[in-house]
Amino acid sequence: MLPSTARSHRQAGFTLVEIAIVLVIIGLLLGGVLKGQSLIDNAKVKNVIQQSTSLQAAVNAYQDKFRALPGDDAQATSHVPGASGNGNGDGQIAEYQLAPQHLALGGFITGSFNGTTDFMTSAQGGAVYIYNDVVGNRGGNGIRLDNLPDTFSEQLDAKLDDGKPDSGGVRATGPYTNNGTIVVRTAVFF
Repeated sequence: MLPSTARSHRQAGFTLVEIAIVLVIIGLLLGGVLKGQSLIDNAKVKNVIQQSTSLQAAVNAYQDKFRALPGDDAQATSHVPGASGNGNGDGQIAEYQLAPQHLALGGFITGSFNGTTDFMTSAQGGAVYIYNDVVGNRGGNGIRLDNLPDTFSEQLDAKLDDGKPDSGGVRATGPYTNNGTIVVRTAVFF
């Protein structure tokens, strides 16, 4: 039998089981935070895709109704009263500042655009244009999304096209690196 002083004096500390439980809890919390951020990013990508699809539908509806492209419409001031200007009617939306105003005044999108300095923004915060531009070695009319994280551009491309930045109907100004770089321009051509 041990003396009474030896029995009452035990070493204090954590067992390996207690430490393992704490580490598992910390791991679950970190996993939940990372998964939550992933869900937020996925929601933003879906919002950008939905915005692009909606704008393309609005352009098509405008073209069906007025037989002209928004921004490029040579008779916009008569088609959509209040428009600040007409396009040149050449089939190329170089008048990108007029495009959202024509669509909004025609009731195809919501918002108020002055036709000169106002522009649309994406869920990520970058500018959005309806524009005739060259992106990724392809030119034409399309929806241009500026300053998206490369993962957003890649997901947009994969869901709407072929997932490659330099081919198909969705193009980007740079490769998809998945390291958080910003793609200056991503275009969805129509």
